[in-house]
Amino acid sequence: MPLLRSLVLLFMLGIPDLHGLPWSMNISESLGPGSDLQSFSFNCSSFTPVLELLSVKPPTTFFNPPSLTRWQSTYYVGKVTLSSSVRLDALSVNHYELQLRFTCGTHVTEGPLFLDVQRDLSRVQCAGLFASPAEEIIQVRESVTPGAHLYTLLLPGLELQGPQVQMSIISAQDPPHFPGSFTINNQGWLQAPSQGLKGQAGKDFPLRISVTFGQGRNCQGMLTVKVLPVPSSQVSFPEQPRNITIPETQGPGSEVARVWAHGFHVRYEIVSPVPCPRFSIGYADGAIRLTAPLELARDPGAAVTRLQVKAFQRQWPWASAELDLSISVQAVNRWPPRCLPALLVTQIPETASVGTVLDTFTCTDPDSPGAALNYQLWVHSPRDPASLCLQDRVLEVNTTLDCDSPGPCFQLSASILVLDDGQPPMTTEIPVVVTVTPINEFSPTCAPSILRVRENARPHTLLGSVVGTDMDYPHGNIEYDASGGPAVFTVDRRNGEVRLLGPLDYERQRLYRLTVQVLDHDQDQDPTNHHTGSCTITIEVEDVNDHAPECEPPFQELTIHAFHGQSVEVTKVSCRIPQEPQRLAFSYNIVGGNSQSRFSLQGAVLVHSGVVSGAPWSPQPRTYELLIRVADAGPTAPHLSTTATVIVHLVPWRASTVAPSTRRATLTSMTPLLVTDTEAFWQPEAWFVVVLTVTGALLLLALGWLLSRLLRRAAQGFQMPKKPAQGLLPNSVRRTEGPTEGLMESPRMEMPQGPNSITSLAFDGRAQDPCTGRDYLFNTRTGAWHWL
Repeated sequence: MPLLRSLVLLFMLGIPDLHGLPWSMNISESLGPGSDLQSFSFNCSSFTPVLELLSVKPPTTFFNPPSLTRWQSTYYVGKVTLSSSVRLDALSVNHYELQLRFTCGTHVTEGPLFLDVQRDLSRVQCAGLFASPAEEIIQVRESVTPGAHLYTLLLPGLELQGPQVQMSIISAQDPPHFPGSFTINNQGWLQAPSQGLKGQAGKDFPLRISVTFGQGRNCQGMLTVKVLPVPSSQVSFPEQPRNITIPETQGPGSEVARVWAHGFHVRYEIVSPVPCPRFSIGYADGAIRLTAPLELARDPGAAVTRLQVKAFQRQWPWASAELDLSISVQAVNRWPPRCLPALLVTQIPETASVGTVLDTFTCTDPDSPGAALNYQLWVHSPRDPASLCLQDRVLEVNTTLDCDSPGPCFQLSASILVLDDGQPPMTTEIPVVVTVTPINEFSPTCAPSILRVRENARPHTLLGSVVGTDMDYPHGNIEYDASGGPAVFTVDRRNGEVRLLGPLDYERQRLYRLTVQVLDHDQDQDPTNHHTGSCTITIEVEDVNDHAPECEPPFQELTIHAFHGQSVEVTKVSCRIPQEPQRLAFSYNIVGGNSQSRFSLQGAVLVHSGVVSGAPWSPQPRTYELLIRVADAGPTAPHLSTTATVIVHLVPWRASTVAPSTRRATLTSMTPLLVTDTEAFWQPEAWFVVVLTVTGALLLLALGWLLSRLLRRAAQGFQMPKKPAQGLLPNSVRRTEGPTEGLMESPRMEMPQGPNSITSLAFDGRAQDPCTGRDYLFNTRTGAWHWL
């Protein structure tokens, strides 16, 4: 096999002279009919190549003519296979030489291929006719030496397998029919009985023999031993054919017949006619040979020749016998028919109708010009064997041709055999090669489709593909064109991919229609023959939330009057999206300025709550600057938001106040502040998430360590001895106003309990009268001073 790979390389490289290169390969003798020896390819672009088997040495019919089929546009695959008559035997012939010729136009390449037949020990092989359906018959003289070697059962080399080979005679050798037992030694030799065969002349001894090659593989055969008498001084001709027929084409020197006679040292001669101009006989072997060419047209007397042959003993010439022979010469048909045209190479389109005439053949027989001839059509193309027919010397198209199936357009290879009626029949072969050319018959089509794209898709986004089909082969030779359509879309000319080129706006245009033209090419022998088709691609734009809500007004300032325990509706936030009026669902949330949670939202309504748990009611007016975040709450992501500002002046209820009310201030000189908050989705890369996680973990560890150090120092400070606290009282105390928004409450100092402390009152201030020297405490609950 490595040799044939080299053969492939050399043929593909186009080496002009391949003569003499030692190409060889090993094959097993177990290969059967039809086995591929090797496949190899050739390159031939402009011609129809021919692969021939020129000769086989030694001559044999074991190899089929090589086949050659097209693989691609310019490549052909050749095969050398074994014929149905193959019987490889490494012990008979172990080497064959095949001469191959490859022809591509005017370029001819020749080279030998050597095949070495390897032994297959797994096959059961016995010698000669012993293992064949016909029994083996051997003849021995009755004077043979006892125990002499009579016959070899095994082929050379099988005896080397040692004890795995077992041979035995399985038929009975009982007396009185057998003078003794025939035996077989380890080398596979049949030996004569130890008593000899004296007196057994004229007897036959049938022997059935079995040979086993281990693991149950064996062969059996019949061997018959015929015992002949010892030669005497008498000479005689046994029964043999006396009438011999030979063809007139037999050449001089060829053997016509062979005669033999019983006797000792027998010699032969022709005694009539003398001299004999056409035949001779071998002096020692009795072989009759032709000595002159036979041409009945010039020498009609050569049709029948009568010979009288004499056999005699060399020491005693008077001991002789004669035999009469008749040799007839049969006329031979020598010349095959001659035809016009002798070769047909043509091409037809695939649209050729059934019955199209390709050519008419005219043939004559030189031996018999007026004789009738027989025409036969053999189609060699396995793809469509019934594509051609022969009607009375007229070659026609028989079926509908089609080049639209997978694979390149095909060739029809056929032969027309012309036979005469002579003996032997002579045949003339007319090669026929018909090339079927493709025709662009059908228009390409594409199916309408609907594509969807989000309005925020980026340029070059792939929306889908236009799938075009064409019944002509190759089916994929289609180009796409969408010129004249919307400029924001493009269609790839080769693969039909639809891509986005520009920005989209759902609010401006939601539907696009794109007309795509499909054009086929390279599907006809004429490159200008094209067909077109079209289809409509509908592109739907999907809405994406890309506008934040707008509140009217974006800024409000109002004053409300409220009293403790009563909730008051402050205002209603009115928002919408002008570009998308269909969006009506919004979410509202206070994101700033709502200290002590005095305000809440009920949908879009801002409400002030008069009761707040845990927070004291302040009688002083206060101002709140509330930031209300308004976000769309529809099903389309992302959700965008804006922030509305509401400044509320809260006036607590007093006795003079008739009823709580709300006063809205109109600020004409203030420019509204519109804050738009857009939430963007950010998806970091995987490595960034890992780095951020590790950094966060390290930061948490560092903060934990720092906090532990601070707690340890604080614990050490608390363990130190405390000095008695001395209350420092200011000389004067000024009553401060109530707490306002944005100020932090000062920490209170605890007063040490003593026997003179007033436990039922809460004091958070101390003063001393400079005139009387008395100390006073201020009670925050009652708002009065008490002296100590």
